[in-house]
Amino acid sequence: MTPGLSAGAEGRSALDVLVVGAGPAGSAAATLLARAGYAVAAVDRAAFPRDKACSEYMSPETVRLLDRLGVVPALEAAGAAAPDGTVVTAARGSRLHGRFVLAGAPPFRPTGLAVSRRVLDHALVLAARDAGARVLERTAVEELVYDRGAVAGAVVRDAGGARRVIRARLTIGADGLRSLVARRVGRRRYGRPRRLAFVAHMDGVVGMGDSAELHVGRGAYAGLNSIGGGLTNVALVVSTALAARARGRVEAFFLERLGRFPGVHERVSAGAFTRPVLATGPFAAWSGRVVADGAALVGDAADFFDPFTGEGIHSALRGAMLLADAAGEALADGGPVTARRLGGYRRARRAAFSGKWAVERLIGYGMLSPALFDRAVGRLGRRAGMADTLIGVTGDFVPARRVLNPVFLARMIL
Repeated sequence: MTPGLSAGAEGRSALDVLVVGAGPAGSAAATLLARAGYAVAAVDRAAFPRDKACSEYMSPETVRLLDRLGVVPALEAAGAAAPDGTVVTAARGSRLHGRFVLAGAPPFRPTGLAVSRRVLDHALVLAARDAGARVLERTAVEELVYDRGAVAGAVVRDAGGARRVIRARLTIGADGLRSLVARRVGRRRYGRPRRLAFVAHMDGVVGMGDSAELHVGRGAYAGLNSIGGGLTNVALVVSTALAARARGRVEAFFLERLGRFPGVHERVSAGAFTRPVLATGPFAAWSGRVVADGAALVGDAADFFDPFTGEGIHSALRGAMLLADAAGEALADGGPVTARRLGGYRRARRAAFSGKWAVERLIGYGMLSPALFDRAVGRLGRRAGMADTLIGVTGDFVPARRVLNPVFLARMIL
């Protein structure tokens, strides 16, 4: 029998919800559905706390969502940094500095949060447990199970190698970029540009201010972000073709490529690695279906374009909250949780994210033309308020229409 689950969890008397993956999206969904009174279990192959490749940057709007989950005090007690915005430096030297408080719409608070995923994810797992969800660590999902064509749970394997079936009325795929649930419920598609990220934690990086930094080069970009305790998250994002050169020499590749960014390499080389370089990607992945009979996708399992805007955690949490609302309604009367009854989640995602998706793609494809990107960054940096507006949009508390309109776009490039 699975520890912590009733005997019925492996037989006909199923859980209400099985969440596959206990990262931010999965833990948030588990927390909210458990708070609503549903029987919820989340499984993850990792043991928490654990490290994760991520920019570890969160805007004030992300902090608002974390506040709803009740974890902000724990993150601040752990020494999280409080970024006030973002500085972007283009390949030819143009620069913009956007600050949250000047973005034209009031943020939840003046600063965001930046903290290790080791700290963040563990706090969210504890919140899920406190809400009454069962979180089964070191437990991998091997396959989904079905009942009359609908997803009805999963076959899981624990750390000792024992396999069992956990049945549920709704199975949520929150299992990341390589989601098994996504591959089973619909076509998993990959687009362009195809990029991978290499992420390190370093001590002693000099010249870090109160804002996160993004440095854009030819075909690559680097991010620097203080995460508290004197540590800096240093990220390098390159094409998948270039990333192949890192095989067998990741740390050397990481430092060599950072050497191509003026104002970055000398600052980073003054520091020391405190964690091995981690890799993640490729990005530009999305699922053809985010709902199916008995299943739904959230977080990176649903879609992820590019980490440039640094708001993957926001998308995970916001998506989890949208899904929890729709799933709660679908679960309420005890009947089958069908794709039709989960359709509100699909529509809510489109309404919440479509503008931001367009902005992400505008920036992501814009970087492919260094001259155009440099021109846009220079104009945004010189024209009052435009950089702040853009950072507010990428930070998810200013509507995307403030950027996606002819006047703003014309001023950005003309």
